[in-house]
Amino acid sequence: MSLWLFLPFGYLLTILIETPVLVVGLSRKISLRQKLFCGAWLTACTYPIVVLVLPTLLAEFSRGFYLIIAETFAPVAECLLFWMIYGENFRDDKRGLLRSLLAITLANLLSFAVGEIIGASGFYQLFS
Repeated sequence: MSLWLFLPFGYLLTILIETPVLVVGLSRKISLRQKLFCGAWLTACTYPIVVLVLPTLLAEFSRGFYLIIAETFAPVAECLLFWMIYGENFRDDKRGLLRSLLAITLANLLSFAVGEIIGASGFYQLFS
């Protein structure tokens, strides 16, 4: 598969899957505008690494190993980025922060699952 060809499609699909989860799941301390921003921004920060960098770095390893690394990296990095930008809002609301971090993790798990289902259909062969 041509990773560069797939990148824009996968990025948009990931945003379409993850943003609704973030809109519902992120703490009420985060405005709707900020939630929508997070849907695009967090994915923009991690998606190129997951799709372009890690497959190249881990080409000699199994797909399973790649998935463990990539699908751990994405939510951890996105949670860290979220905390760096919005963490100050949660000084007195650890529960709201935990809720937000869980929403980010759930969004990533959902987009991974949808990606696997689409991959099983053979759709990704269009990008070969």
